[in-house]
Amino acid sequence: MFSRCITRSLRVPAAVRCYSEAGSTGAPRSDGSEDNFTQRERAQEDYYVRQHEKEQLELLKKQLHEQGKKLEKLENDMKKK
Repeated sequence: MFSRCITRSLRVPAAVRCYSEAGSTGAPRSDGSEDNFTQRERAQEDYYVRQHEKEQLELLKKQLHEQGKKLEKLENDMKKK
């Protein structure tokens, strides 16, 4: 019965986080301070998020511009009629 539970759980894709012992590099510390590795990792994640948001904003601006062109074309077509 136990092996079936493991087999079933392995079939379901899920994100798994593994944590190291307290005090090791990158591990959360009890006093709330961070080591250089944790700070660097957070900075890299923040940079990735900012870049992704920048790309999404550029895509939205492009779509807005295209929608503006379509709207202008429709308004011109209505004026001609």
